Amino acid sequence: MSLSGIRIIDAHIHQWDPFTTPRVFSTTARLLRLLPLPIDLAKRLAPRRDREFTGDPTAFSRPYLPADYRADAGAEPIDAVVHVEVAWTGKGELAAADETAWVAGLPFGGDNPELGAILGCADPAAPDFAALLDAHLAAAPLVRGIRAHVAHHPDPDVRPYAPQAGALTTKEFLNGFGELAARGLSFEAWVYSHALPDVTALASRFPEVPIVLNHLATPAGLFGPVGKHTGINPGVRRALFLRWRDDLSALAEQPNVVAKVSGLMMPILGHPVPPRGTSTPVPVLVDRIHPLIEHALDTFGADRLIWGSNFPVDKPITTIADSIDAVASAVTGHGGGQPELEHIFRNTARRVYRIDAPAA
Repeated sequence: MSLSGIRIIDAHIHQWDPFTTPRVFSTTARLLRLLPLPIDLAKRLAPRRDREFTGDPTAFSRPYLPADYRADAGAEPIDAVVHVEVAWTGKGELAAADETAWVAGLPFGGDNPELGAILGCADPAAPDFAALLDAHLAAAPLVRGIRAHVAHHPDPDVRPYAPQAGALTTKEFLNGFGELAARGLSFEAWVYSHALPDVTALASRFPEVPIVLNHLATPAGLFGPVGKHTGINPGVRRALFLRWRDDLSALAEQPNVVAKVSGLMMPILGHPVPPRGTSTPVPVLVDRIHPLIEHALDTFGADRLIWGSNFPVDKPITTIADSIDAVASAVTGHGGGQPELEHIFRNTARRVYRIDAPAA
């Protein structure tokens, strides 16, 4: 559906070059370049948790840079993007700031959308957290916050991004977290949905820190089975949704939290992966995601919701245009109109990330 002239801010994208920068997946990408196995064979050889998280590893096997994003965005009126850290593995206590400097040097602007903000990687539990925050800020004036690798799932076959559960609740994490407030920075909270109460407790303890919930907390398996036992049947998926719904309602009571309507097409949600180069039909996507969006609208309100494509991670399931269409259709189907769409697709991101983008 049309957004009626709204100039969009895509508040969640990733850029990488696994050949020239250190990423978790760089070694695999370089091997595939040297030994060009068919990508589908490489996928079959990968661990199950990686196969189910990526859906299709093609994007991870090559660079994804501003021109690639522009090509994927097509004719969509995207003014600016927000870059979120992704799997940098440089050595040294302050190495994560190298990713920030690298992103700041990419050719955004011109034919590509503007770079509106950068969200770097840093762990509040690390002894060097404060120094790393300062290194991020020195690397680029567009740094607005950080994301830490805290996502963990009780199903051992759902890909973890933290070695154990409860990363948001440790003494070390809580002791460091206040450094964000001292620098006017926000925290990107990406967790699997069962950890939503930990995000709520964190927001309550630090009301002075803006917290952005990524991907509506990724209820893995909501649309189909993944992992060893996650989403294995409709009853289990219904229970997962009800728990997510109640926990999101509790989180929305914290006024320092906004939520990203992003990552809803991640394969780990249980979406069937369509043939490469095709997109899941928009009506099918709307049917799956509308309960999530409707509840987020009811609890947060449109002025506390932000859209992001999560490209290229969501690319195996959808296109950027279809992602926009599906989310907008779900919003309008729940009674939202032009003001709500303007908040979700532009204004909330401008406010939260202090983006100096042209007026819509």
